[in-house]
Amino acid sequence: MKVRATVICERDREILFVRKPRSKWSLPGGKVEAGEAIAGAAVRELQEETGLNVDQLLYVFEFDAGNTLHHVFEASVLDGESAVPQNEIVECIWHSLRTFQDLDTSEATKSIIRSFLRRL
Repeated sequence: MKVRATVICERDREILFVRKPRSKWSLPGGKVEAGEAIAGAAVRELQEETGLNVDQLLYVFEFDAGNTLHHVFEASVLDGESAVPQNEIVECIWHSLRTFQDLDTSEATKSIIRSFLRRL
């Protein structure tokens, strides 16, 4: 099973999404490397994919998506306006929580966001 650190950045009722070439929109995050702390992976992946630095990080929940176990974090970032696609990411957008279902995302991403919304 893959272990992934997944990051939700929420501000003003919007969530940050990223997209790789020819892929669906997803939440920032990625594989937890061997020996790496899960929270450290969340911070690293967010910075690598968007250039954003974490101000505060909160572990929210675990989500089993079949072959991938997501450790989901909520992150406060220092300057969300400066999110810039980096490395394998080609686009970053802030999208409304009210209409996230309209984005082309995986069912796992939609389920993670719905679980997050139940906690708000």
